[in-house]
Amino acid sequence: MSNATPLRPPAFRRSEPDARRADLIAATARVLAREGTGGTSVRAIAVEAGVSPGLVGHYFAGIDALVAATYAHVEHTVSEALDAAVAVAGPNPRARLDAFVTASFSPPIASGELLATWTAFWSLVRSRPDIARQHDEQYAAFRARLEALLAECGLPAARLRHAAIAITALVDGLWLELCLSPVGLSPEAFSADEAGAIARSVLDALISTGRSAG
Repeated sequence: MSNATPLRPPAFRRSEPDARRADLIAATARVLAREGTGGTSVRAIAVEAGVSPGLVGHYFAGIDALVAATYAHVEHTVSEALDAAVAVAGPNPRARLDAFVTASFSPPIASGELLATWTAFWSLVRSRPDIARQHDEQYAAFRARLEALLAECGLPAARLRHAAIAITALVDGLWLELCLSPVGLSPEAFSADEAGAIARSVLDALISTGRSAG
């Protein structure tokens, strides 16, 4: 037995089903961020996760299902970060609104990797009805939270929808600029502090104008 070939470690680790699904979703997000939708396949995800393509098929009914599950996971991660920021802000309505809006300018939401993954999802909105539905639901939930927080700050009901749409567009634009211009790469780089200051000044104007108009 002394000349026997040693047993090699398994090609992939065994784990509970939920953990395995989470591993595959994380691998999909990394492949999407690195390769885009064109380079994302069951085989590429299997290689990234260190498993066999057959195992991927055991947990997900094809690449479409896996991408949809990954989008849902990313949405959940963003929502958790927003909820945590609001919870830390305490009971003051304006502090809660500011925290919700500016949380998008800090990790884990403000990151180049998340931008790359999110861009891949956006590219599927026009061709994948399921992704389009998830996109619409995600933005509707964000705006609904904004409307509730704005109402707590005294904005009249008639102005809530348009204000929430405007703030959502502002946050998206600032977030995109932050992710594309990470601080430290150049003197002109856009910072999270600047993004927060811009957002708060717009909130000041919207709430002040809304109250006077109401």
